[in-house]
Amino acid sequence: MKRVDWNTLDDAGRDAALARPEQSRSAALQGGVAAIISDVRRRGDDALRELTERLDGHKPAVLEVNEQEFIDAEARLDVALKSAIAEAASRIEAFHRAGAPTAVSVETAPGVRVERMLRPIQHVGLYVPAGGAPLPSTALMLGIPARLAGCAEVVLCTPLQEHGRCDDAVLYAARLTGVHRVFKLGGAQAIAAMAYGTASVPRCDKLFGPGNSWVTEAKLQVAADPAGAAMDMPAGPSEVLVIADGDADPVFVAADLLSQAEHGVDSQVVLVSDAPRMLDAVAREVDRQAPLLPRSDIARASLANSRLIEVRDIDQAIEVSNRYAPEHLILQVEEARSWLASVQSAGSVFLGRWTPESIGDYCSGSNHVLPTYGHARSYSGVSVASFVKQVTVQELTAEGLRAIGPCAVTLAAAERLDAHALAVTLRLDALGEVAA
Repeated sequence: MKRVDWNTLDDAGRDAALARPEQSRSAALQGGVAAIISDVRRRGDDALRELTERLDGHKPAVLEVNEQEFIDAEARLDVALKSAIAEAASRIEAFHRAGAPTAVSVETAPGVRVERMLRPIQHVGLYVPAGGAPLPSTALMLGIPARLAGCAEVVLCTPLQEHGRCDDAVLYAARLTGVHRVFKLGGAQAIAAMAYGTASVPRCDKLFGPGNSWVTEAKLQVAADPAGAAMDMPAGPSEVLVIADGDADPVFVAADLLSQAEHGVDSQVVLVSDAPRMLDAVAREVDRQAPLLPRSDIARASLANSRLIEVRDIDQAIEVSNRYAPEHLILQVEEARSWLASVQSAGSVFLGRWTPESIGDYCSGSNHVLPTYGHARSYSGVSVASFVKQVTVQELTAEGLRAIGPCAVTLAAAERLDAHALAVTLRLDALGEVAA
């Protein structure tokens, strides 16, 4: 991990210190994804079977997971794992239900009622990756808010594993959350299938979920196509920024950094501290813990992109974090909650020494599908609101139009939109005749 002193850097140096690993959108990647999307659109299920055989090593005769496969997956799962999935699901549902948007009806003037109706997105597609490791937790994070929103059709795609089956825990979590249909598909071909539909895979209106560079590029391409599907948010490699003061536990801090570093070689972890001895202690602890991890090679590759940043005080540490806009922000400082008001940009925040980021990944109840790569400046994590449309309604009485119609006429005239004004003045004139 590279160490820097924030107060010795100019503005360009600070940008460089917070630079993320470059995301590949090479011509080769874009062209490869475009070719897959085109092939799926043209040949449908045949293309999906051939691509799955070429890329995942298996050619499924039937693309959809059937009832017996769900039953067999559940039977193979350890009882403790099933219990943990159910326990996590209950907390995720509790939090997401409490935070769901609500309908609104307000009288903004006498005789003027404005409302907000909520309507679920009818057809949604969820992507659960399983490349480096299967992620049943992602099935929970996507399936539960989709069900709470009331989406009419929820489709989930997840890749086949080496044994030729979808991951058992992913299937169990999908069934538990109420996902309607699951398909044995991964990569850009899964995104194309859900965006445009095939004989087997229904077309979806919006796509959700993380994935590798091919999946991300496919989501970007179909979202840019009016005939494609919307996407949840821009995505990049996983990341965490930890702010630690001199009283933090370096063992805990190092473990939090490594928990993100093990996601992938392009993940990034950043430690910001006002205590030089803390930076030293964490660096030593990372070196001690990393070799003990089964994914130590991945973690060490990620650490090459990572930073130890020395700052003047915690105020400045918060400034650095807001500039970086991390997916995950951990505040391992005294009175952590007191700093929360200063946090402007972060996907999810973890307060105090007893709140590891891993808890948010799995079972605290918050969502782990979060904006990365600096997109936390303008995007939020997935929630029930991500799966609904908010439709406004307005209704005026004659009294209401008399009260606010002149305001609309004045504004329309200022914008030189005479037909806008006329639609109001014609009605006002009619009301005048009625009154007379």
